Amino acid sequence: MDRAWFERDAPEVAPDLLGKCLVVDVAGIMCSGRIIEVEAYMPDDPASHTFNGETSRNAVMFGPAGHLYVYLSYGIHQCANVVTGPIGSGQAVLIRAVEPTEGFGAMRRRRVGRSDADLANGPGKLCQALGIGAHHDGADLLDGPVAIVDDGKPPPLVPRSGPRVGITKGIETPWRFRVPAGPADEVSTATLRSSA
Repeated sequence: MDRAWFERDAPEVAPDLLGKCLVVDVAGIMCSGRIIEVEAYMPDDPASHTFNGETSRNAVMFGPAGHLYVYLSYGIHQCANVVTGPIGSGQAVLIRAVEPTEGFGAMRRRRVGRSDADLANGPGKLCQALGIGAHHDGADLLDGPVAIVDDGKPPPLVPRSGPRVGITKGIETPWRFRVPAGPADEVSTATLRSSA
C-alpha cells in the first residue's frame, strides 16, 4: 500500500481496509488487530467533523491521505480515523473494530477485566487496547508508530454494509462496512447487507 492507495474517496477506501492489520508500536511493544469494522465520512456529510470546514481540531483530515486523525469522543474515548482523499478534501474512515492478532498481554493490561472478545470491539476500546492516544494524531501510517499493513490475507467473510451507528445526523448513509470476526459475531451484522 502506498500514499495513492489512501488518496481515494473514503467510501471506496473503507471496505478495502477490512482485513488489513492496524499495527501500533508503543515503546517497543507491538500490538495489532485485523480491521473488521469501519465507517466512511465525507466533507458534505452532516455527521463528519469537516462538515463546517477546517478547524484546529480537524486539520489533520484536510492534510495528506494516509495519516491518522485521532479525536476525543464524549470527553472520554480516543477514536482513530484514516485520512483519505486528496489534500484539502476533509475525509476519513473511522476504524470501529479490530480483531486482536498480536500483543494480547499488553491489550489485556490496558483493558483489565475484559474478555478477549471485548478488547477491541469498538472505536474507543480498540484505541485503549492498542495504545493509540492523542499524541498519535497526524501520525503517518506509512512511516510511523501506527501503520496499516496488508499481509495478503483476504477478509475472512463477505463484507456487509449499512447505516452508521453512534451518530445523530446522516444516519441513513450506508457507509458502515463490516466483516464478522467469527460465527459468534454474526448477530452484530444482522442489520447490514452484503456488499458482494
